[in-house]
Amino acid sequence: MAVVVNPNRGADLPAARPAGNRRVLGVVLAAVAGVAVAAQSRVNSDLAVQLGDGLAAAAISFGTATLVLASAVLATRVGRRGLARLRAGIRTRLVRPWQCLGGCCGAALVVTQSTTVPWTGVAIFSVAMVAGQTVGGLLVDRLGAGPAGPQRLTPTRVAGAGLALAAAFIAAVDHVDQLSDLRSLSLVLLPTAAGVGIAWQQAVNGRIGEAAGPTAAVFVSFLAGSAALLLAIIVAVSARGGPTGSLPSQPWPYLGGLIGVVIIAIGVAVVPHVGVLLLTLGMIAGQLAGAIALDIVALRAGAGPTTLWTLVGASLSLLAVLATAFRGTAADPRPARSAT
Repeated sequence: MAVVVNPNRGADLPAARPAGNRRVLGVVLAAVAGVAVAAQSRVNSDLAVQLGDGLAAAAISFGTATLVLASAVLATRVGRRGLARLRAGIRTRLVRPWQCLGGCCGAALVVTQSTTVPWTGVAIFSVAMVAGQTVGGLLVDRLGAGPAGPQRLTPTRVAGAGLALAAAFIAAVDHVDQLSDLRSLSLVLLPTAAGVGIAWQQAVNGRIGEAAGPTAAVFVSFLAGSAALLLAIIVAVSARGGPTGSLPSQPWPYLGGLIGVVIIAIGVAVVPHVGVLLLTLGMIAGQLAGAIALDIVALRAGAGPTTLWTLVGASLSLLAVLATAFRGTAADPRPARSAT
Protein backbone atom coordinates (compact mmCIF):
# COMPACT_ATOMS: atom_id res chain seq x y z
CA MET A 1 0.00 0.00 0.00
CA ALA A 2 1.84 3.08 -1.22
CA VAL A 3 1.70 6.50 0.39
CA VAL A 4 0.41 9.08 -2.05
CA VAL A 5 1.51 12.64 -1.48
CA ASN A 6 -0.92 15.24 -2.77
CA PRO A 7 1.07 18.22 -4.07
CA ASN A 8 -2.01 20.41 -3.74
CA ARG A 9 -1.89 19.92 0.04
CA GLY A 10 1.85 19.93 0.41
CA ALA A 11 2.16 16.85 2.63
CA ASP A 12 0.61 13.46 3.20
CA LEU A 13 -0.99 14.55 6.48
CA PRO A 14 -4.66 14.37 7.39
CA ALA A 15 -6.72 17.41 6.53
CA ALA A 16 -7.08 19.90 9.32
CA ARG A 17 -10.36 20.00 11.22
CA PRO A 18 -12.77 22.13 9.21
CA ALA A 19 -13.97 25.43 10.61
CA GLY A 20 -17.31 25.38 12.41
CA ASN A 21 -19.16 27.44 9.81
CA ARG A 22 -17.87 25.28 6.98
CA ARG A 23 -18.92 22.13 8.82
CA VAL A 24 -22.45 23.48 9.39
CA LEU A 25 -22.79 24.52 5.75
CA GLY A 26 -21.53 21.10 4.67
CA VAL A 27 -24.13 19.32 6.80
CA VAL A 28 -26.93 21.54 5.46
CA LEU A 29 -25.87 20.82 1.87
CA ALA A 30 -25.67 17.10 2.68
CA ALA A 31 -29.27 17.22 3.93
CA VAL A 32 -30.31 18.92 0.68
CA ALA A 33 -28.60 16.11 -1.23
CA GLY A 34 -30.51 13.59 0.89
CA VAL A 35 -33.84 15.17 -0.03
CA ALA A 36 -32.73 15.00 -3.65
CA VAL A 37 -31.99 11.24 -3.26
CA ALA A 38 -35.56 10.66 -2.05
CA ALA A 39 -36.96 12.67 -4.98
CA GLN A 40 -34.71 10.84 -7.43
CA SER A 41 -35.94 7.50 -6.08
CA ARG A 42 -39.54 8.47 -6.85
CA VAL A 43 -38.76 9.86 -10.31
CA ASN A 44 -36.63 6.89 -11.40
CA SER A 45 -39.09 4.31 -10.08
CA ASP A 46 -41.99 5.98 -11.91
CA LEU A 47 -39.99 6.02 -15.14
CA ALA A 48 -39.21 2.32 -14.66
CA VAL A 49 -42.90 1.50 -14.14
CA GLN A 50 -43.91 3.30 -17.34
CA LEU A 51 -41.12 1.69 -19.36
CA GLY A 52 -41.61 -1.71 -17.79
CA ASP A 53 -37.83 -1.96 -17.41
CA GLY A 54 -35.76 -0.69 -14.48
CA LEU A 55 -32.46 -1.05 -16.34
CA ALA A 56 -33.69 1.04 -19.27
CA ALA A 57 -34.93 3.70 -16.85
CA ALA A 58 -31.53 3.83 -15.17
CA ALA A 59 -29.78 4.12 -18.54
CA ILE A 60 -32.01 7.04 -19.56
CA SER A 61 -31.43 8.75 -16.21
CA PHE A 62 -27.65 8.43 -16.37
CA GLY A 63 -27.43 9.02 -20.10
CA THR A 64 -29.26 12.36 -20.08
CA ALA A 65 -27.09 13.61 -17.20
CA THR A 66 -23.90 12.49 -18.95
CA LEU A 67 -24.82 14.29 -22.17
CA VAL A 68 -25.56 17.52 -20.28
CA LEU A 69 -22.30 17.26 -18.34
CA ALA A 70 -20.25 16.43 -21.43
CA SER A 71 -21.55 19.57 -23.14
CA ALA A 72 -20.75 21.68 -20.09
CA VAL A 73 -17.26 20.22 -19.59
CA LEU A 74 -16.16 20.43 -23.22
CA ALA A 75 -17.63 23.91 -23.75
CA THR A 76 -15.98 25.57 -20.73
CA ARG A 77 -12.37 26.32 -19.88
CA VAL A 78 -12.89 25.10 -16.30
CA GLY A 79 -14.16 21.76 -17.54
CA ARG A 80 -11.33 21.21 -20.04
CA ARG A 81 -8.75 22.26 -17.46
CA GLY A 82 -10.24 19.79 -14.99
CA LEU A 83 -9.89 16.92 -17.45
CA ALA A 84 -6.26 17.92 -18.11
CA ARG A 85 -5.57 17.94 -14.35
CA LEU A 86 -7.19 14.52 -14.06
CA ARG A 87 -4.95 13.08 -16.78
CA ALA A 88 -1.93 14.55 -15.03
CA GLY A 89 -3.12 13.11 -11.71
CA ILE A 90 -3.40 9.64 -13.22
CA ARG A 91 0.09 9.89 -14.73
CA THR A 92 1.59 10.93 -11.39
CA ARG A 93 -0.44 8.27 -9.51
CA LEU A 94 -2.16 10.95 -7.43
CA VAL A 95 -5.36 9.42 -8.81
CA ARG A 96 -5.61 5.69 -9.36
CA PRO A 97 -7.51 4.63 -12.50
CA TRP A 98 -9.94 2.49 -10.46
CA GLN A 99 -10.90 5.59 -8.45
CA CYS A 100 -12.55 6.88 -11.63
CA LEU A 101 -15.07 4.02 -11.47
CA GLY A 102 -17.09 5.39 -8.56
CA GLY A 103 -19.92 6.19 -10.94
CA CYS A 104 -20.55 2.45 -11.35
CA CYS A 105 -21.86 2.48 -7.77
CA GLY A 106 -24.14 5.37 -8.67
CA ALA A 107 -25.41 3.38 -11.64
CA ALA A 108 -26.12 0.43 -9.33
CA LEU A 109 -28.08 2.76 -7.04
CA VAL A 110 -30.21 4.07 -9.91
CA VAL A 111 -30.97 0.53 -11.08
CA THR A 112 -31.86 -0.39 -7.50
CA GLN A 113 -34.15 2.63 -7.19
CA SER A 114 -35.91 1.73 -10.41
CA THR A 115 -36.43 -1.92 -9.55
CA THR A 116 -37.14 -1.91 -5.79
CA VAL A 117 -39.09 1.27 -4.99
CA PRO A 118 -42.21 0.10 -6.87
CA TRP A 119 -42.26 -2.94 -4.53
CA THR A 120 -40.98 -1.49 -1.24
CA GLY A 121 -41.96 2.20 -1.36
CA VAL A 122 -39.65 5.17 -0.79
CA ALA A 123 -39.57 4.84 3.01
CA ILE A 124 -38.43 1.21 3.14
CA PHE A 125 -35.94 1.82 0.33
CA SER A 126 -34.51 4.75 2.28
CA VAL A 127 -34.15 2.67 5.46
CA ALA A 128 -32.24 -0.08 3.68
CA MET A 129 -30.02 2.41 1.89
CA VAL A 130 -29.37 4.27 5.15
CA ALA A 131 -28.12 1.05 6.74
CA GLY A 132 -25.64 0.52 3.91
CA GLN A 133 -24.55 4.14 3.81
CA THR A 134 -23.95 4.31 7.56
CA VAL A 135 -21.82 1.18 7.73
CA GLY A 136 -20.03 2.15 4.52
CA GLY A 137 -19.38 5.67 5.81
CA LEU A 138 -17.70 4.35 8.95
CA LEU A 139 -15.55 1.92 6.94
CA VAL A 140 -14.33 4.28 4.24
CA ASP A 141 -13.56 7.02 6.78
CA ARG A 142 -11.62 4.58 8.93
CA LEU A 143 -9.66 3.32 5.91
CA GLY A 144 -8.96 6.87 4.75
CA ALA A 145 -10.47 6.31 1.31
CA GLY A 146 -11.78 9.89 1.15
CA PRO A 147 -9.80 13.13 0.84
CA ALA A 148 -10.28 13.98 4.54
CA GLY A 149 -7.91 11.11 5.42
CA PRO A 150 -8.36 8.35 8.03
CA GLN A 151 -10.84 9.10 10.81
CA ARG A 152 -10.87 7.34 14.17
CA LEU A 153 -13.91 5.33 15.23
CA THR A 154 -14.60 7.61 18.20
CA PRO A 155 -17.55 6.92 20.52
CA THR A 156 -19.31 9.99 19.13
CA ARG A 157 -19.03 8.83 15.54
CA VAL A 158 -20.11 5.27 16.30
CA ALA A 159 -23.01 6.51 18.46
CA GLY A 160 -24.09 8.93 15.72
CA ALA A 161 -24.09 6.13 13.15
CA GLY A 162 -26.06 3.85 15.48
CA LEU A 163 -28.58 6.59 16.20
CA ALA A 164 -29.05 7.21 12.48
CA LEU A 165 -29.73 3.50 11.93
CA ALA A 166 -32.25 3.44 14.77
CA ALA A 167 -33.93 6.57 13.39
CA ALA A 168 -34.33 5.02 9.96
CA PHE A 169 -35.90 1.83 11.31
CA ILE A 170 -38.23 3.72 13.63
CA ALA A 171 -39.38 5.97 10.79
CA ALA A 172 -40.25 2.89 8.74
CA VAL A 173 -42.30 1.07 11.41
CA ASP A 174 -45.59 2.02 9.77
CA HIS A 175 -44.37 0.94 6.33
CA VAL A 176 -43.39 -2.63 7.20
CA ASP A 177 -46.66 -3.96 5.79
CA GLN A 178 -45.33 -3.07 2.33
CA LEU A 179 -42.95 -6.04 2.69
CA SER A 180 -45.85 -8.39 2.05
CA ASP A 181 -43.98 -11.23 0.38
CA LEU A 182 -40.58 -12.85 0.17
CA ARG A 183 -39.73 -11.02 -3.03
CA SER A 184 -40.18 -7.53 -1.58
CA LEU A 185 -38.36 -8.59 1.60
CA SER A 186 -35.37 -9.89 -0.36
CA LEU A 187 -35.28 -6.70 -2.43
CA VAL A 188 -34.33 -4.80 0.73
CA LEU A 189 -30.83 -6.27 0.41
CA LEU A 190 -30.26 -4.45 -2.87
CA PRO A 191 -30.51 -0.86 -1.55
CA THR A 192 -28.43 -1.91 1.48
CA ALA A 193 -25.59 -3.00 -0.80
CA ALA A 194 -26.10 0.11 -2.94
CA GLY A 195 -25.75 2.28 0.18
CA VAL A 196 -22.33 0.77 0.95
CA GLY A 197 -21.32 1.44 -2.64
CA ILE A 198 -22.47 5.05 -2.47
CA ALA A 199 -20.26 5.66 0.59
CA TRP A 200 -17.28 4.39 -1.39
CA GLN A 201 -18.31 6.47 -4.41
CA GLN A 202 -18.43 9.63 -2.30
CA ALA A 203 -14.92 8.92 -1.07
CA VAL A 204 -13.29 8.31 -4.46
CA ASN A 205 -15.22 11.16 -6.10
CA GLY A 206 -13.84 13.41 -3.37
CA ARG A 207 -10.33 12.23 -4.24
CA ILE A 208 -10.86 13.07 -7.91
CA GLY A 209 -12.44 16.41 -7.02
CA GLU A 210 -9.41 17.28 -4.90
CA ALA A 211 -7.03 16.46 -7.75
CA ALA A 212 -8.98 17.72 -10.77
CA GLY A 213 -11.81 19.91 -9.48
CA PRO A 214 -15.51 19.19 -8.91
CA THR A 215 -16.61 19.56 -12.55
CA ALA A 216 -14.27 16.84 -13.76
CA ALA A 217 -15.15 14.61 -10.81
CA VAL A 218 -18.90 14.79 -11.47
CA PHE A 219 -18.43 14.21 -15.20
CA VAL A 220 -16.12 11.20 -14.74
CA SER A 221 -18.54 9.71 -12.23
CA PHE A 222 -21.47 9.89 -14.64
CA LEU A 223 -19.36 8.75 -17.58
CA ALA A 224 -18.32 5.59 -15.73
CA GLY A 225 -21.89 4.91 -14.65
CA SER A 226 -23.25 5.40 -18.17
CA ALA A 227 -20.64 3.05 -19.63
CA ALA A 228 -21.53 0.36 -17.08
CA LEU A 229 -25.25 0.77 -17.78
CA LEU A 230 -24.74 0.68 -21.55
CA LEU A 231 -22.89 -2.63 -21.27
CA ALA A 232 -25.57 -4.03 -18.94
CA ILE A 233 -28.45 -2.99 -21.20
CA ILE A 234 -26.79 -4.52 -24.28
CA VAL A 235 -26.52 -7.84 -22.44
CA ALA A 236 -30.11 -7.54 -21.12
CA VAL A 237 -31.65 -6.70 -24.50
CA SER A 238 -29.89 -9.61 -26.20
CA ALA A 239 -31.05 -11.96 -23.43
CA ARG A 240 -34.67 -10.90 -22.88
CA GLY A 241 -35.53 -8.15 -25.34
CA GLY A 242 -36.23 -4.46 -24.84
CA PRO A 243 -38.64 -2.59 -22.54
CA THR A 244 -42.27 -3.66 -22.61
CA GLY A 245 -43.71 -0.21 -21.89
CA SER A 246 -43.50 3.15 -23.64
CA LEU A 247 -41.70 6.41 -23.04
CA PRO A 248 -43.72 8.78 -20.83
CA SER A 249 -45.04 11.95 -22.40
CA GLN A 250 -44.59 14.05 -19.23
CA PRO A 251 -41.18 15.73 -18.75
CA TRP A 252 -40.67 15.07 -15.02
CA PRO A 253 -39.86 11.31 -15.21
CA TYR A 254 -36.72 12.28 -17.13
CA LEU A 255 -35.36 14.53 -14.38
CA GLY A 256 -33.69 11.74 -12.37
CA GLY A 257 -30.32 12.22 -14.05
CA LEU A 258 -30.23 15.96 -13.45
CA ILE A 259 -31.17 15.40 -9.81
CA GLY A 260 -28.27 12.95 -9.65
CA VAL A 261 -25.90 15.65 -10.90
CA VAL A 262 -26.91 17.83 -7.94
CA ILE A 263 -26.39 14.92 -5.50
CA ILE A 264 -22.92 14.02 -6.81
CA ALA A 265 -21.81 17.66 -7.06
CA ILE A 266 -22.77 18.32 -3.43
CA GLY A 267 -20.95 15.17 -2.32
CA VAL A 268 -17.76 16.14 -4.18
CA ALA A 269 -17.82 19.65 -2.69
CA VAL A 270 -18.65 18.63 0.88
CA VAL A 271 -16.75 15.40 1.58
CA PRO A 272 -13.25 16.96 1.83
CA HIS A 273 -14.50 19.20 4.66
CA VAL A 274 -16.72 16.91 6.72
CA GLY A 275 -15.68 13.34 5.83
CA VAL A 276 -17.80 10.52 4.43
CA LEU A 277 -19.61 9.62 7.66
CA LEU A 278 -20.88 13.12 8.43
CA LEU A 279 -21.83 13.62 4.79
CA THR A 280 -23.74 10.34 5.02
CA LEU A 281 -25.53 11.31 8.24
CA GLY A 282 -26.59 14.65 6.77
CA MET A 283 -27.91 12.89 3.69
CA ILE A 284 -29.76 10.40 5.89
CA ALA A 285 -31.65 13.20 7.62
CA GLY A 286 -32.55 14.66 4.25
CA GLN A 287 -33.54 11.27 2.82
CA LEU A 288 -35.90 10.50 5.67
CA ALA A 289 -37.48 13.94 5.51
CA GLY A 290 -37.81 13.71 1.74
CA ALA A 291 -39.21 10.18 1.80
CA ILE A 292 -41.79 11.16 4.42
CA ALA A 293 -42.83 14.21 2.41
CA LEU A 294 -43.16 12.24 -0.82
CA ASP A 295 -45.31 9.56 0.77
CA ILE A 296 -47.48 12.17 2.53
CA VAL A 297 -48.32 14.14 -0.61
CA ALA A 298 -49.50 10.89 -2.19
CA LEU A 299 -47.00 10.63 -5.02
CA ARG A 300 -47.31 6.96 -4.15
CA ALA A 301 -50.89 5.67 -4.40
CA GLY A 302 -52.35 4.93 -1.00
CA ALA A 303 -49.84 6.92 1.04
CA GLY A 304 -51.19 7.71 4.47
CA PRO A 305 -50.72 10.55 6.94
CA THR A 306 -47.59 11.14 8.96
CA THR A 307 -47.50 9.02 12.12
CA LEU A 308 -45.79 9.47 15.47
CA TRP A 309 -43.18 6.81 14.62
CA THR A 310 -42.28 8.61 11.42
CA LEU A 311 -41.78 11.91 13.20
CA VAL A 312 -39.75 10.28 16.00
CA GLY A 313 -37.47 8.63 13.46
CA ALA A 314 -36.92 11.86 11.54
CA SER A 315 -36.15 13.72 14.78
CA LEU A 316 -33.62 11.09 15.85
CA SER A 317 -31.86 11.32 12.49
CA LEU A 318 -31.47 15.06 12.98
CA LEU A 319 -30.12 14.47 16.49
CA ALA A 320 -27.57 12.00 15.11
CA VAL A 321 -26.32 14.60 12.63
CA LEU A 322 -26.09 17.36 15.25
CA ALA A 323 -24.29 15.14 17.77
CA THR A 324 -21.70 14.00 15.24
CA ALA A 325 -21.22 17.41 13.63
CA PHE A 326 -20.72 19.49 16.74
CA ARG A 327 -18.69 17.06 18.85
CA GLY A 328 -15.93 17.23 16.23
CA THR A 329 -14.12 14.65 14.15
CA ALA A 330 -10.95 12.96 15.34
CA ALA A 331 -8.37 12.55 12.62
CA ASP A 332 -6.16 9.50 12.65
CA PRO A 333 -2.54 10.46 13.29
CA ARG A 334 -1.36 8.07 10.60
CA PRO A 335 -0.48 9.55 7.19
CA ALA A 336 -3.27 9.46 4.64
CA ARG A 337 -2.88 6.64 2.16
CA SER A 338 -4.53 5.73 -1.06
CA ALA A 339 -7.01 2.91 -0.69
CA THR A 340 -5.02 0.35 -2.71
